[in-house]
Amino acid sequence: MVPQPHLLDDIDTTLAAACERLGLPKYRAGQVRKWLLEKRAAGWDGMTDLPKALRTQLEGELRLWTAEVAKHTAADDGTEKLLLQLTGGGRIECVLLRENIGKRVQDAASLRRTMCISTQVGCAMGCVFCASGLDGVDRNLTTGEIVEQVLLLQHRLGPEERLSHLVVMGMGEPLANLDNLLPALAEVSRPDGLGVSPRRITISTVGLPPAIRRLARSEDGSRYRLAISLHAPNDELRNRIVPVNQKIGVDAIMAAADDYYDVSGRRLTFEYVLLADLNDQPEHAHQLVKLLKSRNALLNVIPYNPVEGLPYRTPTMEAQQCFRAILEAGGVEIRFRHRKGDKINAACGQLRRSTPPNVVSLENS
Repeated sequence: MVPQPHLLDDIDTTLAAACERLGLPKYRAGQVRKWLLEKRAAGWDGMTDLPKALRTQLEGELRLWTAEVAKHTAADDGTEKLLLQLTGGGRIECVLLRENIGKRVQDAASLRRTMCISTQVGCAMGCVFCASGLDGVDRNLTTGEIVEQVLLLQHRLGPEERLSHLVVMGMGEPLANLDNLLPALAEVSRPDGLGVSPRRITISTVGLPPAIRRLARSEDGSRYRLAISLHAPNDELRNRIVPVNQKIGVDAIMAAADDYYDVSGRRLTFEYVLLADLNDQPEHAHQLVKLLKSRNALLNVIPYNPVEGLPYRTPTMEAQQCFRAILEAGGVEIRFRHRKGDKINAACGQLRRSTPPNVVSLENS
């Protein structure tokens, strides 16, 4: 039996082919697209302006979803996380982050709703503090599997909520899967799709210079924001924290980042997970000042979110304040990210590792 094509791998081409094969008028494809992306249909039955017989026929022809929600968790701060079991093999995580929870907001457009999605099953980069890469990488996600995460998270939004920002900061190294990621982001940013401005889409990378340059010169790549997971201001320390750096080097990463800025004109973001007694010392802050002060860049500092089984700790508040003061005095634009979802294992890879593969449940939904 020939498997059904996954509709989300290439929505327009697949729908057009289905309409031609079934002798349907072309406008039916537009109806299905609108139901999926704008009206948040959870299945064919919900597409009520399609005849019931046609919905049944399409259900037999095309797969809407290839993932099953193995676990859903929700926190008091509005953070929700999905653990997805993929038909193609493996489990991944995606997260919905909410701001302005509990506040009265008159304009729904001002509600910030950010989704964090994955690009690979596991990760090969080996960052020592991260749960995603503890078991290595299994495979790249398909375009459809990337888009599917966004749509499944959309089902968790209320009627007044809209996706405003997308961050590709989940499991995996995004730049190692550009062939499938870029079509997915093009779908998310289409005006007749999810309509997320490219300026509100951020791709996070550990820093792969050839891929950064490829992204900058691709047709759509330079439209997006780039965030580089730096985590250390020198090679000796970064080699310990991000082992793949031994084949790259901080200088090569910064040169590629400068190239991306020259092409895109978009301010660079550097991510820095702050680890107690490892990369949080005053000397590291001073080195970061030398590295970043002449660049149009934002340093996004994330106090470490502990992972069970790993030895790393969150720095003390005193250490965080000292680190921040040195950077601000040096003229570096800095933002300390507020940790959300701590109680639901919202850090990348935590939920997957804490849930046995044979467990399929829906919690707090």
